[in-house]
Amino acid sequence: MSELIDNSNSRKKKLKALILKLHKGESEEKVRNELMESLSSIPYGEVVEVEQELINEGLPESEVLKLCDAHSAVLRGNVDLSGTRDVPEGHPVDIMIKENRELRKVVAEAKKLLENIETDSGTDLKDNLIKLKGYFNSLFDVDKHYLRKEYLVFPFLEQEGITGPPKVMWGKHDEIREQIKGSLEILGTTGITREEFFASVEIVIRPALEAVEDMTLKEEEILFPMALEKLSDNQWHQVSQQSLEFGFCLYDPPVTWVPEGAEDQTLQDLQRTAGHVQLPTGSFSLEELLALLNTLPVDLTFVDKNDKVKYFSQSADRIFQRNRAILNRDVRHCHPPASSHIVDRIIEDFKSGRESRAPFWIQMGDKFIHIEYFALRDEKGEYLGTLEVSHDVSRYRKLEGEQRILSYT
Repeated sequence: MSELIDNSNSRKKKLKALILKLHKGESEEKVRNELMESLSSIPYGEVVEVEQELINEGLPESEVLKLCDAHSAVLRGNVDLSGTRDVPEGHPVDIMIKENRELRKVVAEAKKLLENIETDSGTDLKDNLIKLKGYFNSLFDVDKHYLRKEYLVFPFLEQEGITGPPKVMWGKHDEIREQIKGSLEILGTTGITREEFFASVEIVIRPALEAVEDMTLKEEEILFPMALEKLSDNQWHQVSQQSLEFGFCLYDPPVTWVPEGAEDQTLQDLQRTAGHVQLPTGSFSLEELLALLNTLPVDLTFVDKNDKVKYFSQSADRIFQRNRAILNRDVRHCHPPASSHIVDRIIEDFKSGRESRAPFWIQMGDKFIHIEYFALRDEKGEYLGTLEVSHDVSRYRKLEGEQRILSYT
């Protein structure tokens, strides 16, 4: 046992020395070579302990944040994940790993498109920027992934005495958010020249893609194994039950995980705690309200005053399919980049009071679809959000004569 402790202390001492070399400005390549020579693999727990010790010893969290990418690059592929437990389908970590898989797919497609733009000067820059903006709109969904970590996972880690690494990772989240926002602003700039675009690729766009991808690796090599070791099934169950409040990222889990001995919060459980929904002209149980909304012959989608998608109905014949990955997503990112400016204008008109409804209609095969946006306001006229109502009106356009209630058989 003492030999194992000595080995661990020795590894942590060497790792700390290597990280401090990065702090002093030595190159990543040189430090990586030293790492490969002296430490064949490092248990993930020791990486976390060293990061926490550096903060406890006075290295500012802001400085650890600066070193985060560098020492993660050095450690990549050298973290020993043996002994980490498997997670069942639907577990919060399983969901986040699958979200990471989707994020990496988007990053790969965006990088491939960037390469095509750079190597083929004859490509249509405008069309490619629209496609690239679509990829970054999808990447912006990572905000929900990060929010679940920040507000559901990190508090439990802090209860276990792990405070430094979550703060450092939260700082990286904020950096990535700003990089994605900056990329979207650049890609949405009217009249951007090829030279201006290529300059921004190296400064903002490519670093944003690398940062998203790097964070998925930091999570899977460091955060998730550590959290699985430290948090109990009861704590993970609490994370799972509150996850829908923040929404999912590019992935809608088909299975709800419930640990052995616990019960999932069903609709009946919600009814027992929430009771009836009382309205000025009557009331519903939650079961009745859900059935009513899903029986209406229209698709409903509600966007709140902060422009986040908060609800969609689930009728049997939905025209535009939805999944829970859009919940808490900015509505602008739920539309193709080419039409997002129109969504912006509608929302601005609703918020300012210039308009209260915006109807559209389109032909989709043999269906004639009527889509209308309505501004929702309270009794004082304050904007509450937007309701999208979509309806296949083909059969109504074909009606002739009358069919009275007495003709019902």
